[in-house]
Amino acid sequence: MSTNDPRASIETSRPAPAQSDSVTRFLGGSPLAVAGRLILLSILVGFVMVTFGLDPYNIINSIRRLFETIWNLGFDALNWVWRYFLLGAVIVIPVWLILRLMNAPKGR
Repeated sequence: MSTNDPRASIETSRPAPAQSDSVTRFLGGSPLAVAGRLILLSILVGFVMVTFGLDPYNIINSIRRLFETIWNLGFDALNWVWRYFLLGAVIVIPVWLILRLMNAPKGR
């Protein structure tokens, strides 16, 4: 390479790898940026856990309660749908039957 080549000056001005490069590589970014991301992610996960009723001090009991709540909500939803079905059927089926009888072809 000639002395007028711009790549030659870049290669010679590059600093030697420092100890912090291995730390940065291990963490996946600068330590301060990684710490900030981890703090924000921890707050978000904590919010989600509180929303689902999970308690980090009693995680097994909290997970059991979460599944019980989901189970009960599922059956409550089925009960709710069944009640609406029965309420609607009280009106819909007699009206349908009356309309079918009124529109039935007249006897032979």
